[in-house]
Amino acid sequence: MLVLLPPSEGKAAGGSGAPLEPGTLSLPGLAGARAAVLEELVGLCAGDEHKAREVLGLSEGLRGEVAKNAGLREAVARPAGEIYTGVLYDALGLSSLPEAARALADDSLMVFSGLWGAVRVTDRIPSYRCSMGVKLPGLGALGAYWREPMAGVLPQAAGDGLVLDLRSSAYASAWKPKGEVAGRAATVRVLHAQIVDGVEKRSVVSHFNKATKGRLVRDLLVAGAVPASPGELVTALRDLGYVVEATAPAKPAKPWSLDVIVTQIH
Repeated sequence: MLVLLPPSEGKAAGGSGAPLEPGTLSLPGLAGARAAVLEELVGLCAGDEHKAREVLGLSEGLRGEVAKNAGLREAVARPAGEIYTGVLYDALGLSSLPEAARALADDSLMVFSGLWGAVRVTDRIPSYRCSMGVKLPGLGALGAYWREPMAGVLPQAAGDGLVLDLRSSAYASAWKPKGEVAGRAATVRVLHAQIVDGVEKRSVVSHFNKATKGRLVRDLLVAGAVPASPGELVTALRDLGYVVEATAPAKPAKPWSLDVIVTQIH
């Protein structure tokens, strides 16, 4: 099973340790593309701060992120599972997983990134600021930039099991499973169901959507569930108490769509 996650906008800073060693990152086939983005980002942020903030979409209050990016090569690197924070990662709670579940997480979870392309939670990276929606002056839109390198390495990383895609649309643009891999991929949407004037209405709630996805992944890991197909995923989630509605693709070699229906927001 390969679980595709979005990064968090905010990231943990501080700590102690050695700086980034690019050659140690997973998916070595992305090394050249990573080096190019890192070079461009560091150069941008070491120059005109106003321009850097404009390119990165940062407010005046986030100007410190520019200096942080400029020093990425010397900054402390920590496991990506410690760097990414926020709603989804709080609900996932990597640090509190039982040993067997954490081992499964290390093997299964892959976080997409505007700067690194994709990393595993064990990869040591520094805190940074660069979303997939950024257009770097020398490389263009990062979502489009990453498509070719990703296409060369992600199918192999997916192996022959389920691909559980929990990414937001910006990060999904960097790699879309195709062919045989797409046929065993599933995307998940979380819908809040409530009764209004006697009629059930469903809506997507961003914050709650992220929290539920984090809990969902955690529950699968703790249960030791390793579904090999979308159908097995539906069964595993229902066994864990989730209400799931599955839509099989109309054509072969297309991902399944899963709706997880919840009635409580927390």
